[in-house]
Amino acid sequence: MPFPYKKVAVFGATAGIGKALAERFIANGIYVIAVGRRKERLADLVHQHGHDKVEASPFDITKLDSIPNYVINLTSTHPDLDLVFLNSGIQRPVDFTKPDSVDLDAIQEEFMTNYLSPVAFTKAFLPHLLSRAKEGKSAGLLYTTSGLALVPIPTVPNYCATKAAMHSMILTLRDQLASAGVKVLELYPPAVQTELHGEHGKHIGMPLDEFTDAAWKGLSEGKDQIPVGTAVKSFETWEQQKQEMFRGMAEMVKKGAPPPGSKQ
Repeated sequence: MPFPYKKVAVFGATAGIGKALAERFIANGIYVIAVGRRKERLADLVHQHGHDKVEASPFDITKLDSIPNYVINLTSTHPDLDLVFLNSGIQRPVDFTKPDSVDLDAIQEEFMTNYLSPVAFTKAFLPHLLSRAKEGKSAGLLYTTSGLALVPIPTVPNYCATKAAMHSMILTLRDQLASAGVKVLELYPPAVQTELHGEHGKHIGMPLDEFTDAAWKGLSEGKDQIPVGTAVKSFETWEQQKQEMFRGMAEMVKKGAPPPGSKQ
């Protein structure tokens, strides 16, 4: 089924993948609520496209205690919000061969941004989305994880771990929410030329426009899992096998049988 959503909240809309897909949504007639910390960039996005197409909503996603009220206010103002795109992310190198250089505060911030915050937003948005789905209306959650959720690299071990955790959570969410009518979508980017990789990030990986074209193609075709670039090979081989095993275990649990390896 083609992309059915008409109003999308894009988290991490100030740069990179978030901004690029926000602009692609706008270009296809989808209203965007652009969320991010950098107010001036959000204002630039609104100035460029107009208030009739995009709204700025400044928010720091690491303020977990503020998320419930923020979401209540957002969904009250926009009861027709039908897709939440949880895209914000940070990436930090960590070298455990130099233990003194390992910054636990930075590791915690990365875990907060890439995992805990999306989980908190998922919980907060689900009452609104479940209500829409119950009424037969479109309702979905879209996440950006990474090809590194499937195959990690040594230079950014904590980033890979956060994305692997989020990917695992998404698999179970999709299974749990399938009967409730809330769609769960996942983008698996390769390395993309964005600020994520730091000062030289615009020269690392796939050009952003090329990634955006591929991601939008998958979304507009109604796919719920969209690997792009180097993520395609790992997704189409062992990840598919893993998900087949997951579906088998999920069916066993639903039928009341204990999963393999559990204690009787």
